[in-house]
Amino acid sequence: MLILLPPSETKRPGGRRSALHLDALALPQLAPQRTQVIDALVALAADEDESARVLKLSARQRGDIAHNAALRTAETLPAVDRYTGVLYDALGAETMDAAARRWIGGHVFIHSAPFGPVGALDAIPAYRLAAGTTLPGLPPLRRIWADAVTAALAEAAPTFVLDLRSEAYAALGPVPAHVPQAYLRVVAEGPDGARRALNHFNKHAKGDLVRRLATERPRIGSVAGLRRWADAAGVTLRHGKPGELDLVV
Repeated sequence: MLILLPPSETKRPGGRRSALHLDALALPQLAPQRTQVIDALVALAADEDESARVLKLSARQRGDIAHNAALRTAETLPAVDRYTGVLYDALGAETMDAAARRWIGGHVFIHSAPFGPVGALDAIPAYRLAAGTTLPGLPPLRRIWADAVTAALAEAAPTFVLDLRSEAYAALGPVPAHVPQAYLRVVAEGPDGARRALNHFNKHAKGDLVRRLATERPRIGSVAGLRRWADAAGVTLRHGKPGELDLVV
């Protein structure tokens, strides 16, 4: 099973002195797209006012421009440790034992805007770039990433993909149609059985689910296998719209 996670706007600073190495990231065939986006982001950082405009930064957020300027030389952290916020706080990778972290490293990709999908333990620097941003001199990120990511995922040939990304990041790299997959939505179920999407608990529920999987490390290769594990683990997963699963919380 391969799990796709979204990134987070908030990131932990600092890290190891080892700089970004594109050839060490998962899906190395995405190096041309990664280079294209990184080069444009570094160039944009040379103009602070233009960076603030393009990236829609407040005065308080302008410090993030320096992260973009140093993308190729800055300290790095494993991606799962770089991101903070509700999902990653619930995931709590920094508190996992070695076996759980190895499982995360082998089963989780985090889909970022400048690097595309990277392995959860791949070392990346801090940055500022959202999925919906169009960088000067480049087409929209969706045009840069979508086909290339889909092809790279097809080449990786996962047996089953559980897609926990937001719709904006899913658009940057749709899972190949022939790959068994499920897109996860977090919902609440009323007394009448009607389900409604949740916003506040959405990210927390996804992080908690991945932590449960990393802790228990079941062997899952299909939607049916995931639902069998969920039933045994007390996790309520139900079929939603075609191609989707509802996580009921």
